[in-house]
Parts: sequence; structure tokens; C-alpha cells
Amino acid sequence: MNAFLHRSEHRGHVQHGWLNTYHSFSFASWYDPNYMGVSALRVINDDTIAPHRGFATHPHDNMEILTCVLSGAITHKDSMGNHGDIKAGEWQLMSAGTGIQHSERNEGDEAVHLLQIWIIPNERDAEPTYQQIAKDPHDYPNQWHIIAGTSTNAPMKIRQNTEISAAVLQKGQHLALNKLHALNYVHVISGMLKIAEHTVSVGDALAFADDVEIIALEDSQMIWFDLPKP
Repeated sequence: MNAFLHRSEHRGHVQHGWLNTYHSFSFASWYDPNYMGVSALRVINDDTIAPHRGFATHPHDNMEILTCVLSGAITHKDSMGNHGDIKAGEWQLMSAGTGIQHSERNEGDEAVHLLQIWIIPNERDAEPTYQQIAKDPHDYPNQWHIIAGTSTNAPMKIRQNTEISAAVLQKGQHLALNKLHALNYVHVISGMLKIAEHTVSVGDALAFADDVEIIALEDSQMIWFDLPKP
């Protein structure tokens, strides 16, 4: 299997005091020309946000922004009038389109752990939209849960030929990965997996074009991006 293996130690690490973040791809002050994204996938930031801190109001446009809360809750407020919490096991998809402003703040007393993911859209200057779902793969392990995509069974619709799925795979269990598009990118949130000849663990990722079977060497959680041809 021809694959691009992205080890966790090659991610950028930035500590801002209230924000401890790991960048899979070049972002803000961390830049590496070898890590500029994969296909339409441009950003995976693994953020831990201290209590009563967060991101002040700031703008975005022409980007599909997916937030996956792993623990705690983050309070979202935006210029479209949306205001509320995104809790552990919930997902938010903000299609920035022509432009939005938003803030994300941890109003609780415990740290919040989340992934922020950016997908480059295939449609520019569209009307901004907001979507949010509760879908925790821990509730139904050992199967894929589609989070966002263009297929009819995708609970959130994304402006790109991309399907995004999540799974919790228990130790010793197998899970088939059969893509719809051109390229797979699997990011490991927790645990350890065997994907073909590669062993990947927390923070690692693997990009490849084959359909494969994934084996859990430990109880594991992952997110799978089924991406268009670069």
C-alpha cells in the first residue's frame, strides 16, 4: 500500500498559556512547507482550552469548519444568530461562505478538548450555514458513523466531495474502510491501530488510496476523511 504516514511528533505544537494546540498542518504561527494539507483537508487542530478562556470574535470566509468536542463543552456565538454549547460527543459544521464572525469560549471550570477541522469548499461565496448534531461513536462502537458529507445519509451537508466519518474500535475488532472518492486520510484520536503494514497511534495519521481493513491493537477512536482527488 502506497501511503503517506504523518507521525504525531511532526505536528506543530504551540502553547499559548490558555491554549495548548497541536497542528497537523501549517497554521497561524507554525509553518512547515511539507505539511500544507491533504487534498481538500487543510486544517486539523487538536486544541485543549483552559477554563473561562477561548477564541474572541473573529472572521472566516469560504471554508467548511468542523468542530468535534471530545471532552467538556465549548460555547459558540456567531453573526448568524447562533448561540449555545457544543458538548462532548457533539459536532458542529459551519460553512463560512461569504463570511461570518464567531467566538468559541470555554465557560466551564474544566478544560475542553476538541478538534477543529477545515475543509476547502468546492463552491465559493455561498450563503453561510450552521449545522450541529449529537453523534458519539462511543455509544455504538465497531462501526463507522458518518458525520458530514454529500450522500443522502450524511446528517450534516458539506460543500465538498468529501465524506467524514468517525468510529470507536475496541481492541481486537476489525473495521473495513471502503472509500467513495479518491483518497483516504485516517487521523487517530486515541489508542493504536493497524492499517495494512502501518501501526498508528494517538495523533498519527495515514493518507492512502486503497480500500483496507483496520484492526484495533487497543481500544481506539479515529476520524476518517474520504477525500476528492487532489
